[in-house]
Amino acid sequence: MTSLTPIALDAMGGDHGPGVVIPAAKRALSEHPQIRLILVGDQAVLMAELARHGMALNGRLSIHHASQVVGMDEPPSQALRGKKDSSMRVAIDLVKDGVAKACVSAGNTGALMATARFVLKTLPGIDRPAIITAIPTIRGHSYVLDLGANVDSGTDNLYEFAVMGSVLCSAVDNIERPTVGLLNIGEEEIKGNEQVKEAARLLAASKLNYVGFVEGDDINKGTVDVVVCDGFVGNVALKTIEGVAKMISHYMKAEFNRGLFTRLAALVAMPVLKAFRARIDPRMYNGASLVGLRGIVIKSHGGADAFAFSQAIKEAVIETKKNVPERIQQQLGALLQERHAV
Repeated sequence: MTSLTPIALDAMGGDHGPGVVIPAAKRALSEHPQIRLILVGDQAVLMAELARHGMALNGRLSIHHASQVVGMDEPPSQALRGKKDSSMRVAIDLVKDGVAKACVSAGNTGALMATARFVLKTLPGIDRPAIITAIPTIRGHSYVLDLGANVDSGTDNLYEFAVMGSVLCSAVDNIERPTVGLLNIGEEEIKGNEQVKEAARLLAASKLNYVGFVEGDDINKGTVDVVVCDGFVGNVALKTIEGVAKMISHYMKAEFNRGLFTRLAALVAMPVLKAFRARIDPRMYNGASLVGLRGIVIKSHGGADAFAFSQAIKEAVIETKKNVPERIQQQLGALLQERHAV
């Protein structure tokens, strides 16, 4: 019998805590029979929530008690020093100790990154981890990094992001040589700041499938498989994309509700509208990877509902199956040696 893959869930993190994590766990256990979930958090609270959802502990679902919770507005340094028994910290510790293969949390992003980096450490040759996720595009999806872990990235960091993004995309999507582009304010070589220009020169000389600069609209066009950028820029781009999707949905609802005839038109168009909503639904792409660590940590959106959180669990399942950190480490050494030889 094939052994089950254990995944630790920070059951107390995020805006909704166990109220979202428990039903998400129920969904994930149904969809992924090869996994075992470890709920990390206050045992009494979790047992009560399990009972509310008609769930019981068994061979695929267990609780690991943690007495503390990291607040969504808590400074990362405070969480790191003063919350050693938080659900977030304990879930990451389980990954370090080999008890779990991955950790999924909807908690404070800064605290999660700081704690994961402190506990798990970075892979050899990686200066800073990055946050990467898939973004819906005309052609399917593209990966974008960094999405906020590093608000001031240098040339070396951008190069490392490109390496990590390329390896993750190759592993998860089975693309032999993913195309990589640097996000810039124009496609011309003379445009951009010095960090971006220098990173472009390094990537052009590397063995990565680097195709040059891409602009903001290229993200959703799907021009490249991997878009590389500074964390400040990436986070703004991500939130802008999410905002535009919500705006489109808002205006479409408003227009279809203007009167009787528009409501009838909405009924006729309902199959198309549902398909459109599914394509741009950010919940489908919930689950960003903290790439570059010696372990798998997946960040869910803090306000995620049960379906969205289950998608984050799905991302953890895929990355454990594909052995993403190991694959990054295997390919990273040669590429970074090449980088330093340039």
